Amino acid sequence: MMNSLSLQELERVLPSAEAISQEMARRRTSLALAQDAESVKGRCKSLASFIREAWHVLLPDTPYVHNWHLDLICRHLEAVTRGEFLARGLQNRLLLNVPPGTMKSLVMVFWTAWEWGPEGLPGIQATATSFKEDNCTRDQNRFRKLVKSDWFQKLWPVDIVKDSEEWIENSRGGWRKTSAYQSLTGGRSDRLIIDDPHSVDTAESDADREKAERTFRESATSRLNDPGKSAIIVIMQRLHEKDISGVILSAKMPYVHVMLPMRFEPERRSISPFGEDPRTYEGELLFTERFPESVVDRDEAAMGSHATAGQHQQRPAPRGGLRFKRHWFTIVKVSTAQRRVRAWDLAASEKKTSAYTAAVRLGHDPKRRKFIVEHVMRTRVPNPEPVIVNIASQDGKGVEIDLPQDPGQAGKIQAKALVGALAGYIVKASPESGDKLARAEPVIAQAEAMNIEIVEGDWNEAFLDELEKFPSGAYKDQVDALSRAFGRFIMSKGAIVAMPIITTAPSGNYGDNNG
Repeated sequence: MMNSLSLQELERVLPSAEAISQEMARRRTSLALAQDAESVKGRCKSLASFIREAWHVLLPDTPYVHNWHLDLICRHLEAVTRGEFLARGLQNRLLLNVPPGTMKSLVMVFWTAWEWGPEGLPGIQATATSFKEDNCTRDQNRFRKLVKSDWFQKLWPVDIVKDSEEWIENSRGGWRKTSAYQSLTGGRSDRLIIDDPHSVDTAESDADREKAERTFRESATSRLNDPGKSAIIVIMQRLHEKDISGVILSAKMPYVHVMLPMRFEPERRSISPFGEDPRTYEGELLFTERFPESVVDRDEAAMGSHATAGQHQQRPAPRGGLRFKRHWFTIVKVSTAQRRVRAWDLAASEKKTSAYTAAVRLGHDPKRRKFIVEHVMRTRVPNPEPVIVNIASQDGKGVEIDLPQDPGQAGKIQAKALVGALAGYIVKASPESGDKLARAEPVIAQAEAMNIEIVEGDWNEAFLDELEKFPSGAYKDQVDALSRAFGRFIMSKGAIVAMPIITTAPSGNYGDNNG
């Protein structure tokens, strides 16, 4: 007589209720799909529609919420796939700037699957990369789950012949691989997808941005199967003026640019050959179903103006400025200053991407208690000495001169040489102390109190533009020179008095020279 199985043994050999439920659901889906396969295929001709249909595979418990910005992004990706960029004489290069949380990474996952499936291009090879390795793994797993799903395989069957953590390949020669952006070397593909190449934590680091730029210029652009036809897609939020988007835009690289801020700014409307931002009024939100006004207000209050400017508005500095506000400065026709200082910030290079040699002439009117920026110049030269001497002769000997002195013996030698070249002028050379922002704080305080005027000149716009972007802008040379000039004036019981200086000649008549 056979022994009856125990309850524990039965549980071990029989499928669980959950497994039975999952299998029944799978069979129902399979039956429904078999009956409606052609209809589903017909609805997947566009990438946006494919995302709607395939959404349940990746996020079955999350309702899909559509928005117009997804149509616009998908339209541009379709144009890449279908050769419309090349047909219009454009390069297969696309730059997308969108806020976080707007499904940008998911769209890129769906895109390659759409090319393999509905678009009938299973041979497409794609490399996907991001600053965070975790994001690379997450999106590769999403892609794997989608193309290996019963839903996808019944509609667009494709044999998977290789499947590892970083690489998935089909029998038609198509594959999708992933790697962290910092290690983007080796191998070529038809699609290079760069999704957020910077970290929020390191975007302010000059060294990290320079490394990211070097990777982009030297590695990313050469990782293509066909240099003329293969595509590069950069999709990211803005974090700094010199991030990868900034590199692309400042160098005028041939990318079609789609820029979608969280709050609409009419003067920055994104328009391309494949569509435009349809919003009409100032401040109109990008994705109200997911990010209504109350949520955006809450998040921006926590983020602060700097992060909001980059991550939400896709501008590396807020409208109106980070630390300096444009409306703090009054433009005047004539200076009423009684004492003047010309301060310098030095750089010895002619490269177009290098820092500038900048000089600010700052005056002070003690009766009105106003500071007046009388003149600003900046240039790139290998040797600033002739420029300094030339500007000094134009300013006249009544204008004091303040020069920075680099640390170390070489800095002392350069300072001594410059002071020697300015014999007959009132000259001071001194090392910088503190960081750039700390040095600028006294000037910021006076500017906010509306105590700084600017004499009208063709240099005004470049000067104000740098002030607005400080301290996140690519250049800080004019601000540094302004801070140094201001440092020659100190407050004493509400009055401005002169700092002690070492002179090379008797002081001139400060009141007579307007420069």
